[in-house]
Amino acid sequence: MIDYSPFWNTLKKSPENWYTLTTNHHISHSTLHRLKHNKDISTKTLNDLCRILNCQVEDIVTYIPSKSDQQL
Repeated sequence: MIDYSPFWNTLKKSPENWYTLTTNHHISHSTLHRLKHNKDISTKTLNDLCRILNCQVEDIVTYIPSKSDQQL
């Protein structure tokens, strides 16, 4: 399972917030909602967030093995 908990910690430490992401950086409310609920987002969005927050991908996302993961 992809978990976006690191994103919220990174956001909290940055000068940005939900309002500035949506207003100044044009990150949609639906994207932030998706992050909040650990739903899929695009790699472009990950790239944008890393650029905006001046961080690495691992500061936004982590992988947690889950029994509900797709069988390979």
